[in-house]
Amino acid sequence: MNRQIVQLFGLFTLLFAILLAFTSRWTVFEASSLENNPDNRRPLIEEQKIPRGVIYASDGRTKLARSVGHGRGENRIYTRTYPTGSTFGHPVGFSYIRNGRRGLEQSRNDDLAGKEDEFSSILSGLESRSREGNDVVTNLDVRGTQAAVAGLAGRTGAVVAMEPKTGKVRVMVSEPEYDPNLIPSDIGQLNRDPRQPLLNRTTQELYPPGSTFKVVTATAALDSGKLTPDTVIDGSSPKTISGVPLENAGGESFGPISATDALTNSVNTYWAQVGERIGRETLVEYMKRYGFYADPKLDYPDTQKIPSGIINGDGDYVTDGFDVGRVAIGQGGLEGEVRAGPLQMAEVAAAVGNRGRLMKPQLTDRIVQKDGRVKERIQPDLQSVVMKPETADELANMMSRVVEEGTGTAAALAGIRVAGKTGTAETGPNREFTQAWFICFAPVENPQMAVAVTIPNASGQGGTVAAPIAKSVLEALLGGGAG
Repeated sequence: MNRQIVQLFGLFTLLFAILLAFTSRWTVFEASSLENNPDNRRPLIEEQKIPRGVIYASDGRTKLARSVGHGRGENRIYTRTYPTGSTFGHPVGFSYIRNGRRGLEQSRNDDLAGKEDEFSSILSGLESRSREGNDVVTNLDVRGTQAAVAGLAGRTGAVVAMEPKTGKVRVMVSEPEYDPNLIPSDIGQLNRDPRQPLLNRTTQELYPPGSTFKVVTATAALDSGKLTPDTVIDGSSPKTISGVPLENAGGESFGPISATDALTNSVNTYWAQVGERIGRETLVEYMKRYGFYADPKLDYPDTQKIPSGIINGDGDYVTDGFDVGRVAIGQGGLEGEVRAGPLQMAEVAAAVGNRGRLMKPQLTDRIVQKDGRVKERIQPDLQSVVMKPETADELANMMSRVVEEGTGTAAALAGIRVAGKTGTAETGPNREFTQAWFICFAPVENPQMAVAVTIPNASGQGGTVAAPIAKSVLEALLGGGAG
């Protein structure tokens, strides 16, 4: 009799354990996968009943995204609307039940949707509080963004501006833009558009950086002790690099020239020889310090970020076997050609401006609860130490010469010293177009802003096409717009 009771007790214990295991599977261990399962419509339906938080510009007043209610009582639902239209479309993104999420709407979804931990959820239930989203105040500046949009004037391109000391991203503009309000009706057309308006060119596209990459090369050479600002090397043109003649822009020949003068005049043959002097291993090491070969550390969806780096003809990232002389000047070949995104090159300028310290780029400033209390304030976060402060100071002085008397004079500001570097890569089947670049930071003595501008398929040089846009963005931000 006792044996039968023990067996029965064991059976019930086993059944209870199985029940507990299956219950825990869906409520604890696999709750997230169940919630995100596309066949599970319940969270999507429930989400429509939650007013998502407002997304604000850096001024804390300008609404970039908000929710609008429809219906009453238990049938009341909320949809998203974007008051500024296409101006902030790429960084803010969109959130629709049928179309999914993108941008900050995706990366900050938990905050915007008011998701709480278990303890907070219990308190909400006890207090009979309805769930609502938290607000997100971004670092995005209205005036700076408007200046970037106006500067691009409808041309395909990208502009990024960030604070060197904090990593706060003040401008993230990608052209062509799209209006998030039109996503539900125009998503098919936008996906078919050959201009790819849904592509955020600041984080999802790579371009040949041209001579802006010479800043990376100069960093590696100066910081490793292979070069000083006064080091003289023959800048004649043409010069044999890796067994193939290399020319300066326009075939101009400089003869013996210092590193400072070679950066001021963007002398290809000089910096290609510097690349050979420092070697592949050292160049790649400093590229990685700058953030190359890894997704940008931005609070932005992983699916909307790609790494900059040296890429071969098969599309693979490589760290060896490339023509180091040509990569050093922002070029390369099938064995490896350098490609960089606008955010990455803004980080290069910012790191020099911050005396060698690269801060993680941040779109978000703070998360605010509906009662006005700050739930979380995003603190500046050091990503890496790229170079010694003394190296950054030398490089800053060299880059300031570029704007004062070199290829970047179009970015000069009255009363404010600007340090910058131009870049012009030849593109197109017959090299009939250019990839125009300009990167910079200002003021040189106390850098407050770093900017990167690029325009593909341009018809001019970086100093004439991209530099004026960077100037207008700096004027908007340094003139009080970055508050």
